[in-house]
Amino acid sequence: MTGPGAGLTGIAVMLLMLFFLRIPAAFTMLLVGFFGFAAVTSLDAACAMIGSELWATFSNYGLTVIPLFILVGEIVHYAGYNNGLYFATYRWFGHHRGGLAMTTIMASAAFSAISGSNTATAATMSAVAIPAMKEYKYHPLLNAGSVAAGATLGVLIPPSIVLVVYGLYTGQSIGKLFFGNIIPSAILTLLILGTVVVICRLHPDWGPAGPKSGWKERFSALPEAIDILVLFGVIMYALFTGVVTATEAAAVSCFLALVICGLRRKLGWKRLGGAFIDTLRISCMVFMIVAGAMVFAKFLTVTRLPAETAEWIGAMDLPRWMVLWMILLCYIIGGCIMDALAFLLVSLPIFYPLVVGLGYDPIWFGQVITIVTTMGSIMPPIGICCYVVSGMSGIPLRTVFQSGLYYMPSYIVSILALMASPYWTVLVFADLVK
Repeated sequence: MTGPGAGLTGIAVMLLMLFFLRIPAAFTMLLVGFFGFAAVTSLDAACAMIGSELWATFSNYGLTVIPLFILVGEIVHYAGYNNGLYFATYRWFGHHRGGLAMTTIMASAAFSAISGSNTATAATMSAVAIPAMKEYKYHPLLNAGSVAAGATLGVLIPPSIVLVVYGLYTGQSIGKLFFGNIIPSAILTLLILGTVVVICRLHPDWGPAGPKSGWKERFSALPEAIDILVLFGVIMYALFTGVVTATEAAAVSCFLALVICGLRRKLGWKRLGGAFIDTLRISCMVFMIVAGAMVFAKFLTVTRLPAETAEWIGAMDLPRWMVLWMILLCYIIGGCIMDALAFLLVSLPIFYPLVVGLGYDPIWFGQVITIVTTMGSIMPPIGICCYVVSGMSGIPLRTVFQSGLYYMPSYIVSILALMASPYWTVLVFADLVK
């Protein structure tokens, strides 16, 4: 079989392997991409392709930014700043109804600003926040939902690994992508917080207020939060001014994180070793997803599926906004059945040229699909954040998925805001980056 039919068959085989054989997405894409390419061309061509593709991928200097940003998050995690962020936020907001849930979301936003990972944020906040909310008799739906929804901010708030990979793949400025996401991520964070307020108005017993902290306790909890803000501020300022590249900014932030943790005496040799080991593990996972997606994309390219899809949609002569909504629907569905990063890399060869051809700004499109795909991390059947929260907390998976549905309107409103006014929500900050 050749042509677009081979590409569609490959996609179907990949989904079957993901669902029924439960092979990790990276290896599924690699296997289907390699054997699909061999079937369309030849085995020798497939071997040559996979060798050149993997070398081109892993010899890319730009990819070094990924393990560096991951290392920053792991250093902060092992230094215990996740606990400090949570309890500092709790001192200020925990005495309100639903305050612990809002504390969890705000602490998740702060931790996401450094870790750049939704799964890391989900695991961290599950360990820190859920026991505290159980102690104060929070309803499981509010308990699990606040952690799962807050964890999705890890993909949105810079330095997001997904935005880094998107920038490297499409050739867009990582600094512009980071700054372009400031307003969208702020909008979504506020909407998620607002959802907690609404839930607690409708169900007052779901989030009882905690004890009120004195002003001395509140201010004594601020230094650790300030450390994180300083670290985040250095990263963003360096990128904004153009003093350093994204990779250099990541390296500087690693050094600064080590200095801050050393001065605070928060990071011993054993914990530092743990941070390096986890960084290696997570980086390998990300790189394997990137490699698998690259090979699968090559297979789709030789089948001409992306080109034929673009031509087919163009021949339909639909309004460009309707075409965009069709694409976003594909991202919502794809985000539900695959890891956000994996689906992003598989889909970009098909949709990115089409979107740019329709006249949409690549930076703006990166922000929109980031929000759309991150919805999938709390939606069934994959919902990776929900699996992490359930596994870490013991809350039934069905309850966690149900809790995530309460926050769906927040994502929908955020997307509509981006669609209604792309310039002020995204491009106004991105245009200022040198």
